[in-house]
Amino acid sequence: MSIPNQPVPPPPGGPPMYGQGYPPPPRKKRKLWPWILLAVVVLFFGGCFALVGTAAHEVSKGTDKSTAVAAAGSEVRDGKFAFAVTAVDPPVTTVGDNEILRKTAQGEYVLVHVAITNIGDKAQSYFGENQKLIDDQGKQYSNDTSAELAANGDLTAEINPGNKISVSIPFDVPKGTVPVTVEFHDSMFSGGARVALK
Repeated sequence: MSIPNQPVPPPPGGPPMYGQGYPPPPRKKRKLWPWILLAVVVLFFGGCFALVGTAAHEVSKGTDKSTAVAAAGSEVRDGKFAFAVTAVDPPVTTVGDNEILRKTAQGEYVLVHVAITNIGDKAQSYFGENQKLIDDQGKQYSNDTSAELAANGDLTAEINPGNKISVSIPFDVPKGTVPVTVEFHDSMFSGGARVALK
């Protein structure tokens, strides 16, 4: 004999009977941390893309500016440096007086002599490897750092405000190359300034 108002147990192996006095099982709580982690990742990468896009825009602005070429003999400025070409030597096959440091070109060396002045208000390091030579076909050549060491004795120089140094920048180019422009940079990220050699 059953007692009134008592819940009836479910049949063995059957589904629970929620409508007969048994409470429904508690709802599973959704975990919030995966959504927070996803939001952090999206914000992080979004910020990275924005930063890269801004840097690319600045570099492209600098590249556009560097297409203007100053007349031969002009002083050009980029960042904290002013550059003036003082001479361009005829092509040679070797650079350096020291037999140990002497360097032989793959093609031939064009040596560009440059006076560099720090026009900023604090010391700035000059690196020859940031400079480029452009020929009459628009090809760009980087300088040969080993030959620069042979020619100057140093690969870099710290220049204080108002001070000036003179360097030779050797570019290893194919024989018969006609150099027309040098592009100067005060750092690897600067826009650059071009000056004609003739």
